[in-house]
Amino acid sequence: MRFNWNYDYVKGSKIAYIFSIILTVAGIVSLLTFGLNYAVDFKSGSNVDITVSKAITTEQIDPIINDMGVKEGDVHITPGADRVNVRFSNVLDENQESKFKQEFSKLDSTASYEVNTVDPEMAKELERNAIYAVLIASIGIMIYVAIRFEWRFAVAAVVSIFHDAFVVISVFSIFRLEVNLTFITAVLTIVGFSINDTIVIFDRIRENLRFAKKTTKADLREVVNHSLAQTMTRSLNTTFTVFIASLCLFIFGGESIRMFSLAMVIGTFFGAYSSIFIAAPLWFTLKSKQSNKPKTAAKASN
Repeated sequence: MRFNWNYDYVKGSKIAYIFSIILTVAGIVSLLTFGLNYAVDFKSGSNVDITVSKAITTEQIDPIINDMGVKEGDVHITPGADRVNVRFSNVLDENQESKFKQEFSKLDSTASYEVNTVDPEMAKELERNAIYAVLIASIGIMIYVAIRFEWRFAVAAVVSIFHDAFVVISVFSIFRLEVNLTFITAVLTIVGFSINDTIVIFDRIRENLRFAKKTTKADLREVVNHSLAQTMTRSLNTTFTVFIASLCLFIFGGESIRMFSLAMVIGTFFGAYSSIFIAAPLWFTLKSKQSNKPKTAAKASN
């Protein structure tokens, strides 16, 4: 069954712009107010991941934490049926770690432990390197698009991928979801997915420009809308495939990749959305201003 994707996407982008601006403002307010809920990967402390043979509740673990002399606000417990995560804000020394394992073994003698510790300097370095990774990837993409197409395509592409990355970060900040190293991997993956979808659309726009009239703003609008209609089936099929795979990972995957898969679910949706309703219409806006310049100059000379 073939769908008719003919639609004025440029006109519809106005609503998308408003929605994205509202989401961006909400994200900025949340980041300034609450920041991100960093996992132990990005702040100093110890993270104890425990595989258990039976369900362990928070109430059962609380006495162990109290006996260790750790303040209640300095520890975060995530119980589960087969996995328990205990995150300490402070770095555990050998005696504290040994005492915790000894006391926990009374609850489950077959439990196995994985302890990850990050000191303050390492946490700052990881956070700094994560920011550099996203920025360098974005700059590289901008240079590539500018060389392959033109600067207007590059600007539109970078605005689009920054939008996708920031939306995911905003959602994690607003809902206080944990940000770890797998989250950074997800953001970079989303950037790659988004730019791939955007490049396909831009390539079709460039191809259609070769055979289309470019005398008026309406001609450019028709090229953009027609190009989006031609690539819509491909974009939605790719997005749906990645979305379903990410959703299955989120539902059935392990705890260690849960935040990665959730970020991918959110980013995949907004990656397709931004390619269609932000990147292409933004290029149209920039290009139409260039198209109007000769007319303005001609009027001025008369």
